[in-house]
Amino acid sequence: MASSPLRFEIHPSSGMPIYRQIMAQVRALVAGGKLSAGELLPSVRQMAGELEINMMTVSKAYARLEAEGVVERVRGKGMRVRESSPHGNTAERKADLRQHVEAMVTRGRQLGLTDEQIQAVVKSVLKEWPS
Repeated sequence: MASSPLRFEIHPSSGMPIYRQIMAQVRALVAGGKLSAGELLPSVRQMAGELEINMMTVSKAYARLEAEGVVERVRGKGMRVRESSPHGNTAERKADLRQHVEAMVTRGRQLGLTDEQIQAVVKSVLKEWPS
């Protein structure tokens, strides 16, 4: 998984626990088809090292994802996306994204940014990410 184009990010000041941020990102990657059934997640050690967080935090996220049926433990290999993972239709994925966009717009307004400035930030981030 070391050569994977997946990017995980945490935001310690977001108010959301780090393990929940990891869980949300894994779910979103699965729902969006960026993580397919059978693919392995980064190891606990690798994820913790890359994000500079405690390994127990990653382990907690993975354990909860396993309990939800999103991933399964493969002896000697790590955590793998389950075959039966629900991907969600476009409307469901948009609904999931909407709550994050609402939080972003709220933050932009708190910072005194105009709609155009907020949109410019979004466009800038979209350009930085591969399709």
